[in-house]
Amino acid sequence: MSCVISGRVVDGDGRPVGGASVRLLDAADEFTAEVRSTPAGDFRFYAAPGSWRLRAASTVGNGDAVVAPAAEGVHQIDVLVA
Repeated sequence: MSCVISGRVVDGDGRPVGGASVRLLDAADEFTAEVRSTPAGDFRFYAAPGSWRLRAASTVGNGDAVVAPAAEGVHQIDVLVA
């Protein structure tokens, strides 16, 4: 069983942040995967249901977000960087 964790990296004004490094960390804060956000700030990971931390780093700043999908499907979350 897997789910899709997708979203956007945005700045404090809600503008998309392209080229950000977005990492997916498991419940123990261990590195699992990394992608770059698109010019529109979009990113996507495929993962098992559970608790995940998203960590974004960009020239605008850094930010974290937590998502805990309990079932299959697409789970949207934005990561604010400042």
